Amino acid sequence: MLEPGDSAPEITLTDHRGETVTVDPAAAAHTVVYFYPRADTPGCTAEACAFRDEWDAFEDAGIAVVGISDDPVEDLEPFAAEYDLPFTLLSDPDGEVSSAYDSYGEKQMFGNTFDGVFRNTYVLDGEGTVVLAYEGVSPEDHAVEILDDIAALED
Repeated sequence: MLEPGDSAPEITLTDHRGETVTVDPAAAAHTVVYFYPRADTPGCTAEACAFRDEWDAFEDAGIAVVGISDDPVEDLEPFAAEYDLPFTLLSDPDGEVSSAYDSYGEKQMFGNTFDGVFRNTYVLDGEGTVVLAYEGVSPEDHAVEILDDIAALED
């Protein structure tokens, strides 16, 4: 895991609309970069919808949100549309960016071993420095947890 104080690796990936996007931490007070295993699965849907449901609070606080998985772009667009997600989803099909964020590697499910994305989240400040790091998060309450933790940073 990257730790608070670490410089965040650059992120340039294709978004759910098929456009190349470079995440610019300077464009927001904070940037939430959350990694999730698979679009349109129960946990990932709950996490994405929690960010959506708290979207006004994120916008009011000047916080950008970006979700990253190894799903192909073709899977991200319908996921974003079906759940009316107001933030950017990025496709990292080879896990390169996810690996740079220590959020990609060997996993096991149903007796099978494979490489995939870990459910981790990082909050970056406007300088691109990690200020908060979460490993193996609970998807349901994570958006509110992040809002509370960012507010506590500013106290």
